[in-house]
Amino acid sequence: MRKRSKYRPKPVLQNPLAYVLESITPVAQHDSFLVDLKIKNHDALTALTRGVATRKDIDALIQAVNIVEALYRLGFGRDYFPEVRAGLDALYEVGVRGAESGRFVLKASEMDALNVVMELHDAQLEVITVKDMGAAFKLVIEDFKQKRMRAIKPKKV
Repeated sequence: MRKRSKYRPKPVLQNPLAYVLESITPVAQHDSFLVDLKIKNHDALTALTRGVATRKDIDALIQAVNIVEALYRLGFGRDYFPEVRAGLDALYEVGVRGAESGRFVLKASEMDALNVVMELHDAQLEVITVKDMGAAFKLVIEDFKQKRMRAIKPKKV
């Protein structure tokens, strides 16, 4: 039996010019994408504040906050490190409590932190390009693969 080759050809771009032009286009110019994303994120946050959030809503918020942190690490919103950290911690605490009880309920300080992070997310989406968004996605995926993220698990009593 022959050993399998490690060689994998790289994909060839069909239209390199269109790829470059798309990558420098601001995300804000993709109105339908931006509106859908904002509606999904704000709907999840609204469900959480009303106390009727599901696992799907929490997953949407986790994705949004992970992108906020990745964009922060790429240099978008450098002045907001305490707010990003507070939002990550608040979402983690809500997730741990929800994993224990099955209900996701916010405290007032967590609600404030998540509101600030969601405003930062909206502001970041207004200024980044498609290339920046792709870099943020790659950063989040790499962190997940390298297990640099905190897993939400119920606390053992």
